[in-house]
Amino acid sequence: MARSAQCSRTLADLLNLHLCKRMQIPNLRSPYDQINGLMYFPRMLDKIRLHSEGKLPEDYIPNLGGGFDERAIHFLRVSYDDLVARTKQGATDEEVLNWCFQNGHQPSTEEIEVWNEFMRKRGWNDPGSERLMLRKNEGGFSDRDDIQTFFDFIDADEGRKDL
Repeated sequence: MARSAQCSRTLADLLNLHLCKRMQIPNLRSPYDQINGLMYFPRMLDKIRLHSEGKLPEDYIPNLGGGFDERAIHFLRVSYDDLVARTKQGATDEEVLNWCFQNGHQPSTEEIEVWNEFMRKRGWNDPGSERLMLRKNEGGFSDRDDIQTFFDFIDADEGRKDL
């Protein structure tokens, strides 16, 4: 009887099991979080720090330096390896950002506004929309109309956005 009960799990049971595993990763901020008005940058630094401490979940590691990280380093015109090295020296978020400004590009207020709006809306009615829908389906969020962007998806997937 126990065997048949195990085999009779419904799709809803499996989705609930997946959702139960979803939790916030300690010391990993939302992509919406800002430093000196710049979105996403604090999260990138958190991922670098967590990885160096061996606390970053394995499924995050292949994307280090890619995706939104890559967009951020291109925006600031610094290399990812140099950013990692500077971050690992124990610098604060502000010190690392100032280092980026000194060694790369210090964006104007207008450039930061454009950056923030682009990043905040990525996946909403743009070339990333199809990928966002795929990720929502994979994550069990296909019925979540409130998840409109990748930032929304990340927050929901990491347990910051109500389920």
